[in-house]
Amino acid sequence: MDKSPDAFRTISEVAEDLDLPQHVLRFWETRFTQIKPMKRGGGRRYYRPQDVELIKGIRHMLYEQGYTIKGVQKLLRDNGNQFLVAVGSGDMKAVEAIAQRKQAEAPLTPAAQPRSTDEEMLVGEARAKPSRRFFGLGKGEEDGPVAADSGKLSRDNRALLQEALFDLLECKRLLDQVR
Repeated sequence: MDKSPDAFRTISEVAEDLDLPQHVLRFWETRFTQIKPMKRGGGRRYYRPQDVELIKGIRHMLYEQGYTIKGVQKLLRDNGNQFLVAVGSGDMKAVEAIAQRKQAEAPLTPAAQPRSTDEEMLVGEARAKPSRRFFGLGKGEEDGPVAADSGKLSRDNRALLQEALFDLLECKRLLDQVR
């Protein structure tokens, strides 16, 4: 007999449904404070339907889109749980609506305002937010394609390269800790 869609799920049911080991779900609870299963006597976990939907979104971003845990944490901070729930369920209209609403709400910070010089330095955080760039939203006039013979990278490509560098440095740091 199948459970109702509104029924709570045990960790083994969630792990089986999402094709994840149980220890990964326990680990994600420590990294994503938004995942809060109910715990009954003996520490047995029961996941609410909204927890399962959020985990689907997290799984999609980590395993299928290649985000790091830090990157998904930032997505959650910037866009909220509903964003990842929509990503996990494949509801692209909801994803775009949430991203556009967040973009409209965000004031222009000095880092987000266009600069007048060609000597820009991308140090620290990338200009375009991953959620907006991932879905092709939030591009400025200067973020478009650059001619092949110009010898320059577009801002968007430079931001992507900067993020890749940060991810590689984080991987190196983790590998150094293991050695």
